[in-house]
Amino acid sequence: MEMKGILGRKGDMTQVFTESGKLIPVTIIEVEPNVVTQIKTKENDGYEAIQLGFGTKREKLATKAATGITTKAGTTPKRFFKEIRGVDVEKYALGQEVNADIFTAGEAVDVTGVTKGKGFQGVIKRHNQSRGPMGHGSHYHRRPGSMGTMRPMRVFKGKALPGHMGCDTVTIQNLEIVKVDVENGYILVKGNVPGPKKSLVIIKTAVKKPNVIREVENLQCYTVEEVVETPVETATVTTEEADTLETDVQQEETQESSES
Repeated sequence: MEMKGILGRKGDMTQVFTESGKLIPVTIIEVEPNVVTQIKTKENDGYEAIQLGFGTKREKLATKAATGITTKAGTTPKRFFKEIRGVDVEKYALGQEVNADIFTAGEAVDVTGVTKGKGFQGVIKRHNQSRGPMGHGSHYHRRPGSMGTMRPMRVFKGKALPGHMGCDTVTIQNLEIVKVDVENGYILVKGNVPGPKKSLVIIKTAVKKPNVIREVENLQCYTVEEVVETPVETATVTTEEADTLETDVQQEETQESSES
């Protein structure tokens, strides 16, 4: 199975309609051209992979290690670096740009992102536990429950307790690509994607469905026609032409009065 992937930023969620009128909820992923900053081989690194750089960054804020990598690749400093394993390294060159056209509509992909951070939360919100009675003298409301058995007198590993919630690396598998727009630099993915807006996401070939490409119905195109008002050309009339027009009008009026 040959793997391929690209880095992007999560955008807004919206909905699109097919030509038959079917509604599809999608997530917009902004995809700028990625740059191959490193190529890992079995001889030098023990495994095969490519490192992609995404997002521009000021040279002043870049570290010396990152600057050395981007200088060898012949590109500007990048904000994010991620490796894509399982690719055919012979098809890539150092400094090569990877665009959204590596994917096609109807292809199954896995999208990885970091979920939203919720801070320190209790067991009810963090682990979906139920609370105790709120009245009739009950002193047990939102506590985590028993800490363990009498013997051994310790808390077992895996006990659901309060703590930091969110900021987890999550991968949603088998999502479907609805549309790929290379000119505007975005990919429409069916369904939701982990992470907040403008966060980094990684789109890779689906591990469970590597060669599945479904037929996707064409989407409706919404175009706004701009109405341009053409200026009216004003005709220039000389004084002699105006006098002749007045005499013609007077003659017509006299003829109509005589006939009546």
